[in-house]
Amino acid sequence: MKKREFIKNTVKLVAGSFLLPNMLQACAPLQAATPVSNFQLPALPYAFDALEPFIDKETMEIHHGKHHAAYVNNLNKALESHPMKGKELNFILAQLKKEDSSQLIRNNAGGHFNHSMFWKILGPQKESKPTDLLLKAIENSFGNFEQCKEKIISAGMNVFGSGWVWLSVNASQGLELSVTANQDNPLMSGIVSNPGNPILGIDIWEHAYYLKYQNKRKDYLTSIMNLIQWDQVSNNYQVALNK
Repeated sequence: MKKREFIKNTVKLVAGSFLLPNMLQACAPLQAATPVSNFQLPALPYAFDALEPFIDKETMEIHHGKHHAAYVNNLNKALESHPMKGKELNFILAQLKKEDSSQLIRNNAGGHFNHSMFWKILGPQKESKPTDLLLKAIENSFGNFEQCKEKIISAGMNVFGSGWVWLSVNASQGLELSVTANQDNPLMSGIVSNPGNPILGIDIWEHAYYLKYQNKRKDYLTSIMNLIQWDQVSNNYQVALNK
C-alpha cells in the first residue's frame, strides 16, 4: 500500500470512530424526563424547642422525627411499583378519591403533604398578621379576624377522632373552612363539599398535643393560634389565587 493511501484510510478509520457513536446516539430513542426522586423529610425551619411553651420540645421531636418520617418512608415504599411513582405530590393527591383502593398511598401522601404545610405555618415569631389582601378575604367570609380564629377552633373541636381543620381557597377564590378525617385534605376528590387549595392546616391528631394537653383539645387549639405565622398563610393564599 502506498503511503498516500495508507494515510487516507487511517483518516477514514479515525473519523469513523468518532462519527459512529454520535450517529448511534442520534438514532437512539429520546430518554424520558428525570422523574421526581424519592420524597424526603423536610427539615424543621426552627429548633424543636422554639415553639415552647405552646408546643413542647418532646412533642415536636416525636411528631416530626417519627410520625412525619414514617409517612415519608411508607409513601416511598408504596410508590416503588406504582404507576404514580415519580409524580409530584400535588398531582398524586389530586388523583386520590375517597373510595380509592390505594389506602396506603392516600394515607401517607396526605400525611406528608399535611405535615409539610403544618411546619411552615407555625413559628416562634409573635404578632404575625395577615396581609391586607388576606384580611379582606377573611372579613368577607368570617366577619373579622378574631371570628375567623374562633371558627377554626370550633371546627377543630368538632373533628371526631383524628383529623385536620383547613382554611382553603375554593374554586370561586373564596375562603373555605373544612375538616377532614385521618390524613385527608381538601385537594383530594370527594373529601370535602367544596375542594380547594389549602392555605392553613392544623393537626388534630392526639400525637400533636397529648403529651402537654392530654385530652384538652381546646386548650391546644387556643394555644396554637399564638404560633400561626399569618405571613406564611398570606403567601399560601397568594399562591392559591394564582393557580
